[in-house]
Amino acid sequence: MTKRKLGNSDIEVRPLMLGGNVFGWTIDEARSFQILDAYSAAGFDFIDTADMYSRWVPGHKGGESETILGRWMKSRGNRSRIILATKCGFEMGDGKKGLSRKYILQAAEDSLKRLDTDYIDLYQSHTEDLETPLEETLGAYAALIRQGKVRAIGASNYSSARLEAALDTSARLGLPRYESLQPHYNLYDRAAYENSLEPICLRHNLGVIPYYALASGFLSGKYHSAADAPKSPRGEGIIKKYLNDRGAQIIAALEDVARAYRTKPATVAVAWLMARPGITAPIASATTLDQLQDLFHAVGLKLDPSAIEKLNRASA
Repeated sequence: MTKRKLGNSDIEVRPLMLGGNVFGWTIDEARSFQILDAYSAAGFDFIDTADMYSRWVPGHKGGESETILGRWMKSRGNRSRIILATKCGFEMGDGKKGLSRKYILQAAEDSLKRLDTDYIDLYQSHTEDLETPLEETLGAYAALIRQGKVRAIGASNYSSARLEAALDTSARLGLPRYESLQPHYNLYDRAAYENSLEPICLRHNLGVIPYYALASGFLSGKYHSAADAPKSPRGEGIIKKYLNDRGAQIIAALEDVARAYRTKPATVAVAWLMARPGITAPIASATTLDQLQDLFHAVGLKLDPSAIEKLNRASA
């Protein structure tokens, strides 16, 4: 399983990133440990979380995912074998948000405590903060890197203009640069990334770790009609966004390719992402061991040009 380098950093990762947003949300701590154990046992090492996971759940305050990850790493004694990514910037309550120097330094300390570690491999700006100068944000990250608390930094949910401006600021002022971008990108959601962000990432050799690799589960092929969607806000979102003529066309192509390769649509969808230029490691979550196996199979699945073209045409 070949490793891929994260931008120009010294971090090398396996080509699949496990999404930690489900830990403490749709699966409890015991099931989270089971998923994490299986992921690690299969030779994978790259895990994504954020300070605000899962603040949206009634009764949660954020940090639940980080806390579970911290307990797992401590109980397994494997921190040195894990490439850990977390994020800051989104609302955490009581005015805690943004990318000011003061807030980043405090947010990092809070995450380190929850994760029960003394360093973060990849620390990411979870969203843009247009009210804070980029040099202030990047200067705060520089301080964390000097202190040995962060190895590399990345951006998530950045526009092309803001990403370019951040890279220019780093070069101009000699500050650490974003080594990765975490965009919303999958076989259905293509335009925003491919039209403006992909050229920047390729030009600057940024690592790309796209989230929603399976489009909230839609690309698994289990949603063919509104009746298949769960009765929840998530299900309503799937119905509204994906259950349309284009979505049906994409699912049909995925299922055709999956049959040809004797695998699952989810496996094909992730393999398609892995074959895209510049992609370091797609992020996908799993709540069962079967789902995790589908993701593992994607790493070894090499789609031929005709299969990729079929998927490209269906999702154009």
